Amino acid sequence: MNWMITMAVIVAYLAIVFCIGSFAGRGRESSVKEYITANSSLGFVVLYFLMGGAIFSAFAYLGGPGWAYSKGAASFFIMGYCALGLVPWWIWGPRAARAGKKFNYVTQAQLFAGRFQSKALSAIVAAVSILAFIQYITLQMKGSAYVFEIASGGRIPFWAGAAIAYIVVVAYVFFGGVRAVAWTNVFQGVFMVVTAWVLGLYFAYSLYDGPTNMFTLIAEKMPTHLLVGPGTKMGYVEYATAVLVSVLGFSMWPHLFMKAYTAESERTLKRTIVWYPTFAIFLVPVLFIGFAGIMQVDPEVLGAPDRILPWMFANMHFGPVAIGMVLAAALAAAMSTQDTITHAAGSIFAQDLVQALKKEPQSEAAATLWIRVSVLGFGLISYLVAVFGGQTLVSLLLGSYGSIVQLLPLTAATFFWPRATKAGAICGVITGVTFNYLIVLKVIPKFAGIHPGLQGLFLNILVLVAVSYLTRPMDRAHVRQYVEL
Repeated sequence: MNWMITMAVIVAYLAIVFCIGSFAGRGRESSVKEYITANSSLGFVVLYFLMGGAIFSAFAYLGGPGWAYSKGAASFFIMGYCALGLVPWWIWGPRAARAGKKFNYVTQAQLFAGRFQSKALSAIVAAVSILAFIQYITLQMKGSAYVFEIASGGRIPFWAGAAIAYIVVVAYVFFGGVRAVAWTNVFQGVFMVVTAWVLGLYFAYSLYDGPTNMFTLIAEKMPTHLLVGPGTKMGYVEYATAVLVSVLGFSMWPHLFMKAYTAESERTLKRTIVWYPTFAIFLVPVLFIGFAGIMQVDPEVLGAPDRILPWMFANMHFGPVAIGMVLAAALAAAMSTQDTITHAAGSIFAQDLVQALKKEPQSEAAATLWIRVSVLGFGLISYLVAVFGGQTLVSLLLGSYGSIVQLLPLTAATFFWPRATKAGAICGVITGVTFNYLIVLKVIPKFAGIHPGLQGLFLNILVLVAVSYLTRPMDRAHVRQYVEL
């Protein structure tokens, strides 16, 4: 049967990824620094795909076409923030790398806790990161579940599809650490980028004789679908603030920030930053797929917009092997991000929360074990949220950015503002995160369409500055170590 051939292709893909991930960390020392940062030895190509896997996720491969299909021009915000998201890292990425080597840091929260001399801040940053991570891992699991559900013709239910992805990813991350994540992302990155271009161009030419005719027809039939502003699916302010919060928050994600500690040199780090915007080019054909479906698929038949890519392939008379390859690429997009974040979530929980609350330091073996157990735990929590929660993939992403962008003032203050104090840092981040979630949970209304994260960020900065000036300055010699990196 065709669905069995399609599933066989996907199973073969999963087996290859599992083998790559499982063997990546073999023969390496069992230490926290190796497990989290690969002993700062990753080169440009590996780092490029490791970072790229974080953006080319289920949100891009499934949520992106879903937004292009349902919201039209609003989906272009994905291109904007992908191109610009890593630019701020040029400012503090190298500084973070120097701090990691100087003070032996392996996580973002360790940097903040060291600068502000506060274990409480370490725990707070860990909690903020983990809350955002759960939403992000959930996003990937939902994408994986859609793939299995459609590939099997509904025979593999949503919950089982999400469980399969959870088991495979957790297995190789558990044993291989960041090296497993890195090398699987190289393989998955090449695979999904090539598939995306073939897919996007194929649909545009086979259904419309090219992208130009496709967009011309959409403009004639649905003129507001290719616009942003009043009377469209997304207003000017909402669109602009979605781009802005994504750009500001992108390099604040702990799993990306921590990659500064994995680079073999600052030159490698800067090359990655310069080349990273090319991933925005890879996203172009992914959006083509969503636009191509507008005139072809009835929204009532499709159901969730995030299903548009796998639905089009599964229902347009393609061979089972081709369908399997395409759905495997969608699965690659989800898993290449899921493994990165699952690894970071476990690392942060063990290092920044458990270690911070313990009175005595752990041994290397105990600390590494805590990380691995945490990887299992956070994967399980995210799985439960994916199965029982709602929301579209892009909505989950934007919601998580609102909390993670609150780490931006901490980063700026760590490297550039000596007058910032521990009390100011703690009060600022708590205020920003709390205000963001109050809006997201609809306890208080959103103001003028501005993204909740930006509203929280504004208050965060005000509180950081005000409380810092009202409290005693920190020791100058200590602060100078960070400001003069």
